[in-house]
Amino acid sequence: MRDRAKKSFSYTMRQLKISQIFMSIGAVTAALSIVNRTLGIVSLVLFVILLVISILFKKNLEGVLKQRVIEEAQELSIIRNTMFSNARIPVAIIEHSGTIRWTNGAFLNMLENRELIGKNIKNILQDTKPTEFDSNQSTYEREIKIKEKEYSMCVEKFKSFQNENTVMFVLYFIDITENKTLKRRIKEQRCMVGYLCIDNFDEIMHSIEEVRRPMLTAIIDRKINLWFKEREVVISKFERDKYLLVFNKKELDSMQERKFDILDELRHIQVGNELPVSLSIGIGYNLSSLTAAREDARAAFDLAQGRGGDQAVIKNSDKYTFYGGKTKEVEKSARVKVRIKAYAFKELLREADKVYIMGHKGIDMDCLGAAMGVYRAAAIMGKRAYIILNEPTFAIQALYDRIMESNEYEDLFISHDTAQAEIKKDTLLVIVDVHRTSYLEYPDILKMADKVVVFDHHRRSTDFIEDAVLTYLEPYISSTCEMIAEILNYLTDKIKLTPIEADALLAGITIDTKNFVFKAGVRTFEAAALLRRSGADSSRVRMFFQNDMEFYKARAAAIKDAEMWKHNIAVSEVDGKLLHAHIVAAQVADELLNIKGIEASFVITSKEDYVMISARSLHDMNVQRIMELLGGGGHLSVAGAQLKGMTPMEAKKQLRQAVDKYFEEGEIK
Repeated sequence: MRDRAKKSFSYTMRQLKISQIFMSIGAVTAALSIVNRTLGIVSLVLFVILLVISILFKKNLEGVLKQRVIEEAQELSIIRNTMFSNARIPVAIIEHSGTIRWTNGAFLNMLENRELIGKNIKNILQDTKPTEFDSNQSTYEREIKIKEKEYSMCVEKFKSFQNENTVMFVLYFIDITENKTLKRRIKEQRCMVGYLCIDNFDEIMHSIEEVRRPMLTAIIDRKINLWFKEREVVISKFERDKYLLVFNKKELDSMQERKFDILDELRHIQVGNELPVSLSIGIGYNLSSLTAAREDARAAFDLAQGRGGDQAVIKNSDKYTFYGGKTKEVEKSARVKVRIKAYAFKELLREADKVYIMGHKGIDMDCLGAAMGVYRAAAIMGKRAYIILNEPTFAIQALYDRIMESNEYEDLFISHDTAQAEIKKDTLLVIVDVHRTSYLEYPDILKMADKVVVFDHHRRSTDFIEDAVLTYLEPYISSTCEMIAEILNYLTDKIKLTPIEADALLAGITIDTKNFVFKAGVRTFEAAALLRRSGADSSRVRMFFQNDMEFYKARAAAIKDAEMWKHNIAVSEVDGKLLHAHIVAAQVADELLNIKGIEASFVITSKEDYVMISARSLHDMNVQRIMELLGGGGHLSVAGAQLKGMTPMEAKKQLRQAVDKYFEEGEIK
């Protein structure tokens, strides 16, 4: 007991205090030794004793401290070796190279292996690489699957006790299988909402004999109910052509795997109907609440119909996923909608103090023609209207010059700065031939306007203009000029257009229908007839589209150098240094479709800071979907895209990837 006390740290400290007392006495006697020799001898003796005691105490203190360090190290070693030995959490210690130095029983049980010491961890866990642990952070974590279970692998880096330059890792494996399974089940079982509508129900019914209509209705209803009930989807019909869908995430995955082939099944129904049956499906992927899912489903459904129908759209936050969209838009013979839009537009014009008209970037003939039609609509209502345009493009130069020659339109065009300075609360801003915010000529004008009207004929895109007081977007209409011509017809009993306005509207229809070949329906020719009666002349209109010899040479060179890709696709390039190269590119894309065997054409041209792609197609190939994969859009058979920060070669590579993805997704059967 006495020996143990002598080895204690407190005992050693007491001995040091005694040596300090002797040192103090020695210091005093040394001071007095100056006047007394005896005291000097005493001081010397005391210092000698103090020196001997200090040496002895030093050795004793070193021994005590060394013993304590050894005991602490042994305790830490015991704790380290026994701390996780019997723990249920699998733990392993590996070297920097991956060699296993130590494991506990749970780790051995997890791998069902008893001989792991000395083996490399990357040979045991195939997707584990020790190099990924060696980061600047002291800890590292990721999920890993071992056999049939999922683990959260936590890695802690430390330095070896024997060599501080040696880095080792401690691996902890936390079983998260049950947690992940529960999360998946909750996610799979969350309710979602969808809307389904038969796009052309009235048109189909009118296209067959009356006695066959009940049979066709029954077949459509049976196929829809059967397809969705096979996937455990609750489907309820709330109108003759509309259905409500309720299902969970698991069933949505099943429908996506089948790529919503219900669209194809209904398209192939034939009971004497001339038109194919098409559906619009909108689904809201929102797990926060059922109400939010319903709102997203409605937005997706509106987008599907705005894009021409015959497709399924899934809205997940701000991301949209599209399926289908293979058929052309069906022209609707009913004019109820256009009449309602015309009356609403008439009321907005009546309340406005003045009207500003704005189009898209790179204004074209359809855009300017529609703007001239809106100008006449405002004039009919006694309102002053202005077209916001700083500089005309080459595409409209001929029409623009003719407008400027007339005294009536002397102050028709105003600059962007003037519009910004004079816009007021009661000013009506009319957007024509565009509905995408990013494609507007001057997007900042849109932010300043309280009342906005949108007229467009393109398929609805995801970044459409929101909060407009009136939106008339119909993708089945050939052009915005056709749309405006119909609206003018309902604004007044006897429409009076000037020859310039009539020519401008007819020019817009002509250019967008490719001389009444593309998307020219019954209503298109009726609108053209209305314009012809109002003074439009096709000979004058044709002069707007005349090109010079350099244009024809550039077009011929681009067609000559076109290369063929699989799926009967032609790809060419127009030199960006050529004056108005983007117009030449569009013309080349049109001309390539006149060559036998070509079903789609893509023409690339470069601008100052971006690359433009003009896309055209025949039959069922949806170039709009391909362009959307590149951030563009348009129609099923006429589309385009702008790629910023790319060379033509890089754009061609991106285009090839988009085409491959389009066919991989099964957009074409």
